[in-house]
Amino acid sequence: MKKLFFAAALLTMTAVTAVNAQTTKFLRFGIKGGANLGKLDGTGFQDGFKLGYHLGGFAQLNLVKGFGVQGEVIFSSTKTETTDNFSDIYKNVSTSDNRKKVNLNYLSIPLLANIDLGTPRLKLQVGPQFGALVSDRKVFGAANEAFKGGEISGVAGLWLQLPIVNVSARYIVGFNDVKNAESVTNTSNWKNQSIQLGVGVSF
Repeated sequence: MKKLFFAAALLTMTAVTAVNAQTTKFLRFGIKGGANLGKLDGTGFQDGFKLGYHLGGFAQLNLVKGFGVQGEVIFSSTKTETTDNFSDIYKNVSTSDNRKKVNLNYLSIPLLANIDLGTPRLKLQVGPQFGALVSDRKVFGAANEAFKGGEISGVAGLWLQLPIVNVSARYIVGFNDVKNAESVTNTSNWKNQSIQLGVGVSF
């Protein structure tokens, strides 16, 4: 009985040590993916978030107790639809042939600060995000260059780090106008917004 108790205690201590080591690991890599609720905020686009997706990888660097940095490479899909009067707002662009839907795909690189919220498992994440437009559906007739090739955004969210699995929720708001002024002439700004809900695996 004593041997069994000793073995159980030893196993418990080993497990706790392994969990703590995983939680406070100096360098951690992983993959993640999930839902991307996005919208394009601007005159002529429907209000409300549309369901998309995101997936990618990340690297965490825990610099000191309670603080670290995290870099990611994320592919995200953002969807929206134009309003019925879009061609009246923006002259010389066509939304015929069922071209009302807009599907923008970005390759994004968030650079985030990780701040522990009382425990290394729960982190506040804030920082900039740089995105490059890698593809878009040919909307507005032949004007597939209606969007700029890149954007700068701000990110704020929470990250729950379990021993292997991680869960994240974040809000992303675009800072710059993604409308290409040379192809679409209007004073309204087009800015991306999204809510990302993700789950991943850490190594």
